Amino acid sequence: MTEGIEGKVVVITGASSGLGEAAARLLAKGGAKLALGARRLDRLQALAAELSLGDDAAVQTDVTDFDQVKNLVDRAAKLHGRVDVIINNAGLMPHSPLERGKIEDWDRMIDVNIKGVLYGIGAVLPYMKEQKSGHIINVSSVAGHKVRAGGAVYAATKHAVRIISEGLRQEVKPYNIRTTIISPGAVDTELPNSVTEEDIARNVRASYETIAIPADSFARVVAFAMSQPEDVDINEILFRPTAQEY
Repeated sequence: MTEGIEGKVVVITGASSGLGEAAARLLAKGGAKLALGARRLDRLQALAAELSLGDDAAVQTDVTDFDQVKNLVDRAAKLHGRVDVIINNAGLMPHSPLERGKIEDWDRMIDVNIKGVLYGIGAVLPYMKEQKSGHIINVSSVAGHKVRAGGAVYAATKHAVRIISEGLRQEVKPYNIRTTIISPGAVDTELPNSVTEEDIARNVRASYETIAIPADSFARVVAFAMSQPEDVDINEILFRPTAQEY
């Protein structure tokens, strides 16, 4: 599963926990060179030390700030001479019915889930165009395919990730750049903790406790997409727990 990963320079946002942390662990085991970004620098530094990535691998990054995302990507390029892969993973999911008017939550989802992905794309494209190679992996969700009551804004942001990614796929053909959308279902991460409405948070946590699968399931999907031959472009993967109906 880690064939073709050794030596690749990989940037991961949202790497301090959950999907990003799991991907970092598996890719480091496969010999990738990692640059890890997240807001919680202490968590990043502990992970980088555990994986023997070096002091410069952990970069405090708020994906709602383009300059910080660019700094993360520039750091990877400066350390390793290129950027082969970015995993635009940072995201949050504060579900609520629209009638509750959770404007701050709406703004945060748009800033992190959509703008954060755009900023990651914008930061790596100059390097990948010059290299005439690269792989951009954007994390959507089952909610990017289906919407249900209480999750309209989250679903809209994750559908936007899919639309942006498909447009990107078509645009980067001249540069030999691959693109992958990964849409997970319920995976055991801190994502339910981003729900700010307590009644909804209880329901989400109860559901995740029943059906969520480990975060290393996501890491294996990332490794599958990355390990394909250069002429194979895995454009979209949707996966769920076997027990998940939605």
